[in-house]
Amino acid sequence: MTSAAKIPKILVIMGSIRENRNCKVISDWILEVARQTGHKLEFELVDLQTWELPNDELNLPSQHKYESEYTKKWSEYVDSANGFLMVSPQYNWGYPAALKNALDHLYQEWHNKPVLLVTYGGHGGSKCNAQLREVFQGLKMKNMQTSPQISISREQILNGVKESDPSFTEYKPVVEKAINELADSFEPSSGTN
Repeated sequence: MTSAAKIPKILVIMGSIRENRNCKVISDWILEVARQTGHKLEFELVDLQTWELPNDELNLPSQHKYESEYTKKWSEYVDSANGFLMVSPQYNWGYPAALKNALDHLYQEWHNKPVLLVTYGGHGGSKCNAQLREVFQGLKMKNMQTSPQISISREQILNGVKESDPSFTEYKPVVEKAINELADSFEPSSGTN
């Protein structure tokens, strides 16, 4: 990317809307790691609690004929992004309904944009990770190869993850690697193999 190029805007979408969620602390930690990499990326934290998306739209998202003002605003906001970093817990071997609802409201707005997924849960959110990566593929997004899975303990699940939790240290290298891939996705290809 040349110095005159616009800095890519990355929406960091928190997948959980629960009141007592770990998603905010984990997302903040990932953002801290991302900023320490020194890449020229603009990160903007997105809390789905603040988006009052309806459960359904009258038309198919692929038609791009939105009825709800909330969906129209969501469409403009997502469309303004160059890429995404999604942070999601695993719920009952799957992903949160609020995140799926936010994704399913749109279609073309996600196309051909890079997406980095970080999941967390008792076993790193592996099932959620696999399922969401498939959803991203259906939305024609560009999945990053590295997709960190952060394991948290039962105590952390029940009582909350603390800011700057030392248990995250082991995940820093894989998160850095994933952020590097995301940043590289905005670089023009060199044309060499």
